[in-house]
Amino acid sequence: MSVGWLRACALVMLGLFSVSALAKDKTAIVIGGGLSGLTAAYELQSKGWQVTLLEAKSSLGGRSGMATSEWIGNDKTQPVLNKYVSNFKLSTTPAPDFVRTPGYLIDGEYFSAADLATKQPATAEALKRFDKTVDDLARSIDDPLNPAANNTLHALDQINVSSWLDKQNLPATARQLINQQIRTRYDEPSRLSLLYFAQQSRVYRGVSDRDLRASRLVGGSPVLAQALVKQLKTIKTNSPVSAIIQDKDGVTVKVDNVGYQADYVVLAVPLRALNKIQMTPALDAQHLAAIKGTNYGWRDQIMLKFKTPVWESKARMSGEIYSNTGLGMLWIEPALKGGANVVINLSGDNARVMQAFGDKQMVDQVLIRLHAFYPQARGSFTGYEIRRYSTDPSTGGAYLAFGPGQISKFWRLWERPIQRVTFAGEHTDTLYPGTLEGALRTGQRAASQVEDLAAGKSFEPAKVVPAAAAAGAGAVAAKKGNFFSNLFGGSDDEKKPEPVKAPEPVAPPAPAPAPAPAAASAPVEAPKPAAPVKTEPAKKAPAKPAAKTEAKKAPAKAPAKKVEPAKKPAAKPAATPATDAKAQ
Repeated sequence: MSVGWLRACALVMLGLFSVSALAKDKTAIVIGGGLSGLTAAYELQSKGWQVTLLEAKSSLGGRSGMATSEWIGNDKTQPVLNKYVSNFKLSTTPAPDFVRTPGYLIDGEYFSAADLATKQPATAEALKRFDKTVDDLARSIDDPLNPAANNTLHALDQINVSSWLDKQNLPATARQLINQQIRTRYDEPSRLSLLYFAQQSRVYRGVSDRDLRASRLVGGSPVLAQALVKQLKTIKTNSPVSAIIQDKDGVTVKVDNVGYQADYVVLAVPLRALNKIQMTPALDAQHLAAIKGTNYGWRDQIMLKFKTPVWESKARMSGEIYSNTGLGMLWIEPALKGGANVVINLSGDNARVMQAFGDKQMVDQVLIRLHAFYPQARGSFTGYEIRRYSTDPSTGGAYLAFGPGQISKFWRLWERPIQRVTFAGEHTDTLYPGTLEGALRTGQRAASQVEDLAAGKSFEPAKVVPAAAAAGAGAVAAKKGNFFSNLFGGSDDEKKPEPVKAPEPVAPPAPAPAPAPAAASAPVEAPKPAAPVKTEPAKKAPAKPAAKTEAKKAPAKAPAKKVEPAKKPAAKPAATPATDAKAQ
């Protein structure tokens, strides 16, 4: 009896030891403490992995927004975000109707969309015509996961959006407002690929404002970052990574003279920050070119604080407000401790030319413009906060915004792991780059890929369509007078043949999910840095070289179903700040 009992105890102890040993083998390092990195670390830790998160800065949250709240979509448009909001029981409040469509500040006068139609009908009609043109452009993209599906569409990647806008013959005020909307959501139109603009318009085509602004997340995206931080066991701030070394036994991550070892790594940093990390084995030429050559939108975000609102109360200035007078895009909201805040986003070339100013000078320039319209502004002004994402050495830009020719070279490049390293961050999401939803999605995807690699799955290298034929395809298409030339109105100095109608594109039965544009950074309180935790190198052989993501994890290709143009096409949804991406 005693011998049997001892034998049973020994078997139990052996089993517990085996489980413990197995758990120690499942080690991962996440580099980057933005929302994508926090999500990857949280997902891996919840599945039994020992995770160490390394963040270069003293705070966590990445490019989380400055605003004290932000509008978020419902479960249909932002399923991943809503899942975490629900899991962490974060506070939300319903969105009032008047914030669900953009407003306009034209020469200092506020206009709702309805006001514009009655008071400035020419501008309103031009904006409506532009929306229809964008909808036509979006419908040309059959599959947003494969926007360059044919030579005609591929050629759009060689063209910038500004050149396309020049052909639309828009009145001056309408063009100013449209330029501001595009530079706020992406970058300066002259620096933006027309194919990327078309692909993003396709993703959000038919998505209603009501679905995009269903509720307000109290506290903004930083509260989500804080909720994730509280779940993680091992976080090291002030830990800039200098090198990642992969070998047959695992991965070593260098921070100064300290080496952290693990089985796998999730690299969740912007491309400019990745450029400062030495990789062994080195990245190939295409990845290196993408790091240096991929365009990021420029953004400076300023929060002006006032004792009382200085604008007309009847205007209820809330939601996204586009200005034609150098104020960029404004977001106005009540302050948590009374008063009111105006978050002003200077973007594109407007932000670039302001780099010569210091912070206080920049705020003064904005305040001068605001004071011209609202004379009470200076007397009520109490202070400011400012974020300069494009000159921040750790980010090098606000969010991904593919320039001309870049989709042809780098499309979906960072979706695939490289040996034991997987990638996360808004710039690695195909459908929702530059958004909170996209950042969260990539953290989940990277964590899932780590598990796949540990299970022995291999990933094929990404296949990128060569760009060689693009220019020729555009010229041929223009001569034939098909969809491509129709987009540009054809040539005025030659007789155009009868246009060849492009095949009717297809669209999903339900609108594609659409996230709230992600924001810029409000630091999040982080746990005190822990001592370096060295984990044993993994004993498993490295997984085969990386890349094709599972089909089940990507949105399904749209069924062949003809759809009518959406009533409110959106080049990109107007929403408040989020994370790892576009600010308001």
